Amino acid sequence: MIKRSIITRLMHTKILKVEPQTIHFPSNSWIDGTLPSFDNEDTEKAISEAALIIRDTDETVAFPTETVYGLGGSSLNDNAVRNIYKAKNRPSDNPLISHIASIDQLNRTIFNDNRVGEGLDPLRNIPEIYHPLIRKLWPGPLTILLRVPEPTSLSKLTTVNQPTFAVRMPSDPIARALIAISDTPIAAPSANASTRPSPTRAQHVWHDLQGKIPLILDGGACSVGVESTVVDGLCNPPKLLRPGGLTFENIVSLGGEQWAQCQVETHAKKNEQVRTPGMKYKHYSPSARVVLLVPAQNNNNSYYTSNDKILVLQNIIKKESQDSKKIAILTTQQLDQMNSKDLSSSNEKAQFIIQSLGTTGEEIQANLFATLRQVDEEDKVDLIFVEGINEDNQGLAVMNRLEKAAGGNCIPF
Repeated sequence: MIKRSIITRLMHTKILKVEPQTIHFPSNSWIDGTLPSFDNEDTEKAISEAALIIRDTDETVAFPTETVYGLGGSSLNDNAVRNIYKAKNRPSDNPLISHIASIDQLNRTIFNDNRVGEGLDPLRNIPEIYHPLIRKLWPGPLTILLRVPEPTSLSKLTTVNQPTFAVRMPSDPIARALIAISDTPIAAPSANASTRPSPTRAQHVWHDLQGKIPLILDGGACSVGVESTVVDGLCNPPKLLRPGGLTFENIVSLGGEQWAQCQVETHAKKNEQVRTPGMKYKHYSPSARVVLLVPAQNNNNSYYTSNDKILVLQNIIKKESQDSKKIAILTTQQLDQMNSKDLSSSNEKAQFIIQSLGTTGEEIQANLFATLRQVDEEDKVDLIFVEGINEDNQGLAVMNRLEKAAGGNCIPF
């Protein structure tokens, strides 16, 4: 056990650089739990230090995944889970996702199933409806809902006393190595202050949580840029509860016949207990006010030209920005050629910052949270306009995050 005096010292938040490319997993390790090898001694030491905190203390560690940075504590430890909620100031009725490194670890630590032997199906504790998705998409940004087994070592605080729990296996080698070496399923929401944009870089975590957690593993920028996709295969028809790093189209095309009728249900009903994060509370919001420009179509069912869009935007800015002195415009597909001269007449007193999120769904998704944080925390704007995109492919997850960031302040565009 780490002594309490050491834990207190670690609360002066430390950042340790780690190199994901120096971590290597055997191809079948996602099933059998074989530990990774390391080419870099400093990376191995940093992950071992973080694993010790996870396994032997009540404290939490921030670490990168392919989606966003997570704030992790043992899913088996009530006090560690309480510290996650405390550090984030997260509502206590908002459940957490448990992260695993292998199917073997899931069986042993959550299902208390230590059976070994030839002929045993490693997926025996997972309903068959998930098997096609798991075999094709794990490790990766897919979270599934499972029934809580009896008995289980899983903390009820991760599930908020519900009969189901959410679990995923991240593909990021740093995350997988941390979970594997600690041999502990890790409850890990995004490593940000509650309601803030999710962190996709270590400095975002530092901005929100310095002094509240002992350690941040810095593995660089996250590649996906939004949280995992959450699906529920325990109901009929199955449902997509949170769009994310895997598209709805991915789920339907790869899931087989049982997922052909999958429905999208991303908002909890009034007074309904949420089954997974992201369904109820205000999320992803900068300090600045956000206005989401929702794509609109004309009567001919074709898009307006870029010049038309700029004229529409000028009128929106006039109405929305009377008291604003510094305004950010985050562009995507229609406004990507716009410059500040196009907008100066809309508010002559304001300074405009125009930033592109990218033009493809992958680019926009990857850049979304980092750009929101940049204009808010570094440029210190007081108003942010974001050009939305169509809700297909990555657009479903992007618009889900932006609608929550705008708090319903959405304008047809």
